[in-house]
Amino acid sequence: MGGDTSKRIQQLIAESDLNQTEFAARVGLDAPKFSKSLSGTRRFTSLDLARIAEVGGVTVDWLLGIDKPAPALAARSRDVTTSEKQAIAEAQRLAQFWSDLAFLNYRQPRVDLGSTPRRSSCLVQGRELAESALEHAAKRGVEPWRMRDLAPLVEDVFGIDVRIMPFANGYDGLSWGDDTCKLMVVATSEVPARQRFNIAHELGHLLAGDDQGLHLDANMSDAEHRKDPSEKRANAFATEFLLPRKVLQEKTKNIAWSDRSFAELACDLWVSPVNLAWRLYNLKLITSEQCSRFRSMRGIDTALLAERMDLHWQWIASAGQPRVSVPLIRAAFLAYQRGDATLRPLANIIGVDTDFLRHAIDGAREESPVSS
Repeated sequence: MGGDTSKRIQQLIAESDLNQTEFAARVGLDAPKFSKSLSGTRRFTSLDLARIAEVGGVTVDWLLGIDKPAPALAARSRDVTTSEKQAIAEAQRLAQFWSDLAFLNYRQPRVDLGSTPRRSSCLVQGRELAESALEHAAKRGVEPWRMRDLAPLVEDVFGIDVRIMPFANGYDGLSWGDDTCKLMVVATSEVPARQRFNIAHELGHLLAGDDQGLHLDANMSDAEHRKDPSEKRANAFATEFLLPRKVLQEKTKNIAWSDRSFAELACDLWVSPVNLAWRLYNLKLITSEQCSRFRSMRGIDTALLAERMDLHWQWIASAGQPRVSVPLIRAAFLAYQRGDATLRPLANIIGVDTDFLRHAIDGAREESPVSS
C-alpha cells in the first residue's frame, strides 16, 4: 500500500473539516496508530480502509487508486433515457458494494456453466445454455418452470443478484458483470409474466457472458432490439428455461385441448398465454388455429378460466414490489456481525437510516398489551 493511498487519505481529512485525531476517532483508530499508518510505518488493514472510505464518502478502489473499467460507458454510444440512467446508477452502486465487500473477503458466489459454444446459431446457443442451466438447477432440486418468483432462484442457484425497482416508460432492465459480481436490475411490473421473462432473459445474458460488462435491455419488445444476435440468444434461453421442450411434450401428451386446459397449463407454468401458445405451436403441439385462439387470451382470462384469480392477483402484487438482492444484504450483515464493517453499508443497501436498522437488529419490539 503505497504513498498514493496515504495522500488520498490526507486529502479526505483536509476536506472533512476534521483534524487528523478527530478523523481517526471516526474511523475507530487511536491517533498514534493512525499516524503511523499514514507515515508508512504501519499498514492500514482492509477493515481500516473500508471504514476510512465510509467516513470519507469514497470507495476503497478510490483509496487504492484502482482505475476499474466502467461498464456504463457502453451506454454512451447512444442516447439513454432517464430510466436507463437510473438503472445504470443502481447497478454501479450495487457493484461498488460488492467490490468493497470483496476487499474484506466477502465475495459473491459464482456458478460456471462453461463457455457458450459459438459455432452454432444464436438460437441453438441459447437453447443449449438453457439446458445446461436446467441441469444445474435440477442438481439443486429446483425446477424453474414451477417457480412463480424467479429472483430467489437466480440468486440461490446461479449466484446472480436480482434488484427490482420501479421505472417509467416501459423500461425492462439491464445486466451487469465485472470482476466481483454479476447482477441484474429489472423493473417492477403490473404484467408479472413479462417481468418473469425479463429475469430469465437477463439470466441468459449473464450466463452467456454477453458484453462482459453492462448490457442494456431498454425494451425487449422493440423490433430492432430483437434482431441483435445476443438478444436472440437470450430470448431462446428464456423460452427454453421457462418452457422446456421435454416438459411441454410430457404435459401435453394426453391433453384434450380446450380453452380451460390451455388456461390451466399457462397458470401452472406461470407464463403469458401468447408466449405459451407460440411455444406450443413451434413445437408442433397445437395447430395454427389453436395457436391463434389461445394467443388472443390475456393473463387475467386464463386465471379466470382456471379458477386461479386469487393466485393471479397475488402474483401481480408481488411483481409490483421493489426488491433488494438478498446475497448482498447477507454479505454486508455478516461483515457487520463479525466486526469487519460498520452498519452503514448495510443501511445504505437497504435504504434505511442506521439508527432504524440498529433498532431492528437489536430486536426492539412493541410492548404487548397487558390484559386486565
